[in-house]
Amino acid sequence: MAVARSLRRNTTITYFLAALLLLTFLYFFLVDSTSLPSLPQSRQLLKSKDAASNPLSPPSLPFKKQDPNEVPPPPPVVHYRMNNVTTSSQPIENRESVLILTPLAKFYSQYWDNLLALSYPHDLISLGFIIPKGREGNEATRQLQDRITKTQAPSNKKHRFASITILRQDDEPPTAQSESERHALSHQKVRRAAMSRARNSLLFTTLGPTTSWVLWLDADVIETPPSLIQDLASHDKPIIVPNCMQRYWNKDKGAEDVRPYDFNSWQDSPTALGLAEKMGPDEILLEGYAEMATYRSLMAYMGEPTGDAKKIVDLDGVGGTALLVKAEVHRDGAMFPPFPFYHLIETEGFAKMARRLGWKSFGLPNFYVYHYNE
Repeated sequence: MAVARSLRRNTTITYFLAALLLLTFLYFFLVDSTSLPSLPQSRQLLKSKDAASNPLSPPSLPFKKQDPNEVPPPPPVVHYRMNNVTTSSQPIENRESVLILTPLAKFYSQYWDNLLALSYPHDLISLGFIIPKGREGNEATRQLQDRITKTQAPSNKKHRFASITILRQDDEPPTAQSESERHALSHQKVRRAAMSRARNSLLFTTLGPTTSWVLWLDADVIETPPSLIQDLASHDKPIIVPNCMQRYWNKDKGAEDVRPYDFNSWQDSPTALGLAEKMGPDEILLEGYAEMATYRSLMAYMGEPTGDAKKIVDLDGVGGTALLVKAEVHRDGAMFPPFPFYHLIETEGFAKMARRLGWKSFGLPNFYVYHYNE
């Protein structure tokens, strides 16, 4: 039986289109990837000589100011292979970049001295600060900039950091900044909500596509091991926190002593979960206050005088005095809720949010950092 002319024509077109489609697939699957233009790696982007020439350049690069009479070049188009950004137990060997973020209301010279003493390669470290406005904030900014000027001097190659970002907040702190007033129970919800917003602003502004780790380090943490970053990263955990203590003069002993400081790193308890079930949607649970007994297991009291510094425990809440986070956890959406999130707020709410996203938190009860004592 003869085939109609129109049917033969349609069959020919079909074969032609199928062959064209097959060739297209073969081209994309078999093309040599080495022929593609090379993309910048994280270690390349962190070199100080690669300072950005335009304010719209990637946030992982320090911005170099231009002469006002000079016409700036157009913003660059930069490609990133995110699979090249690793987070491993050997961050120095893999040249993994670290972003140290600090909400700063008062400048302590011991904090900066401790920062300079960190043994992690400084060319892999970027710093970010957020400072409130007002008289104290202005003074803290002045003192910080004085130290930055000396540290980032061209002659100071040993201590110079890859980049430094300073943000100024639009408002002043909601409460006074003395230690006793900061920790009063009545101030906690407002204070910690404001702190959450500051942390989020700092994070979202400074987190770059080449960042591997984010170290949250409070401005009043003045003593850590020089190997703090690599020691924490060696556990290869998404979220990990050391035990924050405070040195003080013990009148009973007549000698220097150490006491727990940060009570926000804990394992949950049936009592705390029961309290949360009875709370209204805008109420929060707070740790470390006699008026709100939760009977959680606090990492602050898990430390052993001669214990193994590498001992690790699971946590449900974390403090933010010194907190190492894989950057992918933040990229996944975990931030610091300034609102009650499962009746938790700020760093404790962050741990809960990260857990809901599939990331667990861990603590090192025998690995210590020390808080300033006013």
